Amino acid sequence: MSITLLLLFLLLSALGVPLAIGLGLASVASIVMFTSTPLTLLSDSMFSAMNSFLLVAVPLFLLVGQLMERGGVADRIFDFANAAVGWLPGGMGHVNVASSVVFGGISGSSVADIASLGAVEINAMVKHGYEKGYAVGMTLATSTLSSIIPPSILMVIAGSIANQSIGLLLLAGLIPGLFIAAALMVYNHFYSVRMGVGKPVRFSMPRFLRAGFRALFPMLTPVILMVGILDGFFTPTEAAAIAVVYTLIVATVVCRELKWVDIVPMLIQTARASGGILFIAATAKLAAWVFAYDGLPAQVGNWLSSVTSSPLLIMILIFLFLILVGMFMDAIAAMFILIPVLMPPAVALGVDPIHLLVITVITLTLGLVTPPVGVCLFAVAKVADMSIEDVIKGSVGPVSILLVAIALLVIFPSLVVGPLKLMGMY
Repeated sequence: MSITLLLLFLLLSALGVPLAIGLGLASVASIVMFTSTPLTLLSDSMFSAMNSFLLVAVPLFLLVGQLMERGGVADRIFDFANAAVGWLPGGMGHVNVASSVVFGGISGSSVADIASLGAVEINAMVKHGYEKGYAVGMTLATSTLSSIIPPSILMVIAGSIANQSIGLLLLAGLIPGLFIAAALMVYNHFYSVRMGVGKPVRFSMPRFLRAGFRALFPMLTPVILMVGILDGFFTPTEAAAIAVVYTLIVATVVCRELKWVDIVPMLIQTARASGGILFIAATAKLAAWVFAYDGLPAQVGNWLSSVTSSPLLIMILIFLFLILVGMFMDAIAAMFILIPVLMPPAVALGVDPIHLLVITVITLTLGLVTPPVGVCLFAVAKVADMSIEDVIKGSVGPVSILLVAIALLVIFPSLVVGPLKLMGMY
């Protein structure tokens, strides 16, 4: 039954049927063909997948990204990043990385990162002597940080699927995100020195303080969220609602670039994006039911145990599999389908659940920047007015470093769970 579902899903995808609809049709067809389950139970199952208090955080965080994107926050963040690291060798490339780190801690969305900062980052790097292809490639690679660093929308979804602590999972994404950012900055340093671009300038403390003051209120967003969640003041969903109110005040009162008439289009855009995510959740619930009915998690566990008993090798196999899946499937849909299948057998064989979920999210973010369905790949090509082929050529170096950094996170689980244990939270 699982094989039938997957074959039908691939066929419908190849015919251009939208992913959520194709997955739903394939699931329903498989259930009808192999079981006598009433269709009313299927509709109840789909509704229960969306009837989740934790998933309410998703549209709220999407709205936060919209508010930050259109509220004049991007320029303040870029100016602060420039003042903070622009004086280093390879300055503007480092600014690109730092901007995405800070913006990622506010928006939680890679696409929002490119839409808000992409043009600014690319133009600034080109102005400072970088080749446009490299500037676009670095912008593409750094956009993934927004899906890793808290408050990551993908981490919230992964935690809700796996029934794990959202707060713990969000915090677990912080160090890996900073590790990847550091790897990209090291690469940019050597590239800049070799190419003779991004020469250092003198650090200015007054400029740093001015830029920091202007960006202070937006940058407080992730601090308020994480402190509130981890100290138990509010749940992740309540934190998302607080973030909406806070960013609305920042965008309208502090930055003064968002008008009240802009809010309705943002609500409409958020509703559309949220509807797509929740529709995937609903149809993926049917697919998960099929896999559970077929005993697929147990079969996967038996196969993994027959191949190896080493948690490290199991993680490497999952990592390679997720790279392939991410190239052809939306990250959110892949998580809804694969986490219920992969997590039980992997954890039973000794894999740490938080490490597995963080690696799953980070690896699937590669699909955002790789062909043929990379959303961020197409977004940055549009922003930079370049062909997809030229963007791919320019991004080979930065994306390769991204891949190596993720591989190190797979091999060394302590980079993910170690900080949590040191803080006594895990």
